[in-house]
Amino acid sequence: MFNWLGNVRDRLRRRAPQFDLVSAQQRIPQSAPLDAHSARVYEQSPWVYIAINRIAEAGALVPLKVYRLQGERRIGIDNHPLEQLLACPNPLTSRFELIEQTLGALELHGNAYWLLVGDERGLPREIWMLRPDRVSVVPDAARVVAGYLYQLDGQTIPLSAVEVLHFQRWHPGNDFYGLSPISAARNAVLSDRHMSDWNRHTFGKDSGVPAGIVNIRDFISDSDFERMKREWRSNYGGTSRRTAFLRGGAVEWQHIGLSHSDLDFLQGRRAQRDEILNIFGIPVGLVSENATEANAVVAERQFIERTLYPKLVRLAEKISADLLPFYGQGLVAAFDDIRPTDMQTRLAEIQAAYPIMSVNELRERYFQLPPVGWGENPPLSPRRDNPPLNLPPTRQGEASAAKSAIENELAQWERFALNRLGRDETRGFEVRALPDELAFEVAAGLAGAGDKEGVRAVFAGVSPQRHGGTED
Repeated sequence: MFNWLGNVRDRLRRRAPQFDLVSAQQRIPQSAPLDAHSARVYEQSPWVYIAINRIAEAGALVPLKVYRLQGERRIGIDNHPLEQLLACPNPLTSRFELIEQTLGALELHGNAYWLLVGDERGLPREIWMLRPDRVSVVPDAARVVAGYLYQLDGQTIPLSAVEVLHFQRWHPGNDFYGLSPISAARNAVLSDRHMSDWNRHTFGKDSGVPAGIVNIRDFISDSDFERMKREWRSNYGGTSRRTAFLRGGAVEWQHIGLSHSDLDFLQGRRAQRDEILNIFGIPVGLVSENATEANAVVAERQFIERTLYPKLVRLAEKISADLLPFYGQGLVAAFDDIRPTDMQTRLAEIQAAYPIMSVNELRERYFQLPPVGWGENPPLSPRRDNPPLNLPPTRQGEASAAKSAIENELAQWERFALNRLGRDETRGFEVRALPDELAFEVAAGLAGAGDKEGVRAVFAGVSPQRHGGTED
């Protein structure tokens, strides 16, 4: 049954075979499978507008940094040329606008394109955003993507693959283009729009008066019938809301329309809103008028962790793969990690690492601070104090005053730390006289202290004599 496997070579293929067939079938470039009304939906649907703007504007606020890989570590590069380029991508666009347009295009069309313009050395000098509805991918059997075609004012502009940075969402039914969330939200968007139009016509064109029938029971002549129609439309039609007064029992108004209450109109629009926002990954608590403060905080955290941050990772990894190689190897781009931190979990982790990690390791791992010369030992490890120096009397007086100020401040810190045990107190200590290294040592120790004995041990382990101004 599986004898045919014996003909397969014992090494990997040099090329994925499906691209030959896919490219051969699509040698003629096809336009992206865009919804023709995507831009119109963004302009006319308030919930689509809100969802895309929340994502695009929030993502544009997050800084992008370039790092050099050193083993498994990432070493930050200050003011990398790519960071300078993104600060001013082109004469008409700012960094915020570029990232905003990129994220917005991905949500609206499922695709976003950057056109790279180079300098005399071949390095990117400008970045221009291309409209996704004007870009077509040109497949190629050898290179998968031979390039792109940009349609503008009836002209076709060919672009090479190296000139274009193509961001795309996953599309299960297309090999070259991404899928827009609007495609999944089509029915909800159309239903919400039809309900909105019906509401507008009801209160605009029909002045809120539901449809009905004027039933004339008695037989009347054609001339009288036409006259009554003219008078009815003249007196009770139009845009003004009026009350009909009828005389006699021969004419009867029969109501056939449904009111907003009968249609459960508001609940229906809320359901459409919730469906649209959920498709875009926007928690309802961010926009709901009934959300409590706690619900809003949880909703914002979910939005950052599950919606916004993954989208930023998609952009950063694409930039790392296709744009940073212009500047050399071993470089990666990453947006700042904006995911909220669980303080209780963080404090528990610091408490567990506190006895076995040095001050420098704690500074680097939990506080992103550079190493210091006095930080090679654990914070509470016994250390030999520096011997006092023979100073002139005036310097000795100054050192004694500094030492006294440090001891007083340490005593205040200890009282404050003991008093706030068991309370949700996040206010930090005010540093006045303590040197930076001593303040960090105490703060790191208190982060791992969970009871009074631990707090007292922290202050018993510090030595103000090492920092009391006795050094020249």
